[in-house]
Amino acid sequence: MEDLLHSIEQKVKPLIGLGKVADYIPALANVDPNQFGIAIYSNDGELYYSGQANTEFSIQSISKVFSLTLAIKHYGDSMWQRVGREPSGNPFNSLVQLEYEAGVPRNPFINAGALVICDMNQSRFASPHYAMREFIRRLANNPELRSDKIVSDSEYEFRSRNASMAYLMKAFGNFENDVETVLHNYFDNCAMRMSCVDLAKAFSFLANRGFCQHTGEQVLSPKETMQVNGLLATSGLYDEAGNFAYRVGLPGKSGVGGGIVAIVPNRFSVCVWSPELNKSGNSLAGMAALEALSESIGWSIFG
Repeated sequence: MEDLLHSIEQKVKPLIGLGKVADYIPALANVDPNQFGIAIYSNDGELYYSGQANTEFSIQSISKVFSLTLAIKHYGDSMWQRVGREPSGNPFNSLVQLEYEAGVPRNPFINAGALVICDMNQSRFASPHYAMREFIRRLANNPELRSDKIVSDSEYEFRSRNASMAYLMKAFGNFENDVETVLHNYFDNCAMRMSCVDLAKAFSFLANRGFCQHTGEQVLSPKETMQVNGLLATSGLYDEAGNFAYRVGLPGKSGVGGGIVAIVPNRFSVCVWSPELNKSGNSLAGMAALEALSESIGWSIFG
């Protein structure tokens, strides 16, 4: 397996230089683009990796899966009254659908949907970011994980578009807490720093019917796990979800920090990272690496 990962790394490295590091968040614009890492964590507890798989990076929208999982654990099906479960077909930070659909975001992985989920967790926890951080540390089996304050502050400074979404939802009665407080927690979550190894471990419960082997915790029920994987397959890569399903054929979630996590149900969780993004905001080399991995081993939920 590690030989395969090394060969995939060599195959996709020529793509580095063809994408663009996220620069609308100033603190992310300075990340060295010449990096690549990949890690696989099996349901048997076996870890395989290549490249800079132990280098921490800003997980950004990958954090939305952890927020959603916390909300599901505490709200169950009632949460779906406030957020939809359909693909958006629009960019992750679009405001257009939100206006037409009366302040109910299309799914929990676009920014508006993730903000509603954060609002729910704000109502449930006295310190939502602390609850999220401890949850992630436990799933990743890494007590040292923390949020990058510089990145979080940078995102808050340039919060106008996300704030617009939150205030629009508040105008429609779909936002309960103080907008600025929720935004702080949202950006703190996005600014969590994790490596490919951390993320592969942290997402392993989604490959194992909701059970996290290294903590012994049933994080979600098998049915809830199947539902989250369904949402990842249809909406995890925003307006490129169809292309990802076509090329890779797995549930996945991306972030503008350059990370992509994918799930092989009943077998493995995978994380790949390369900072340069394509036009849809997904890792250019990361997409190619997961496609090569899927082709090499024949992993696909559609096959």
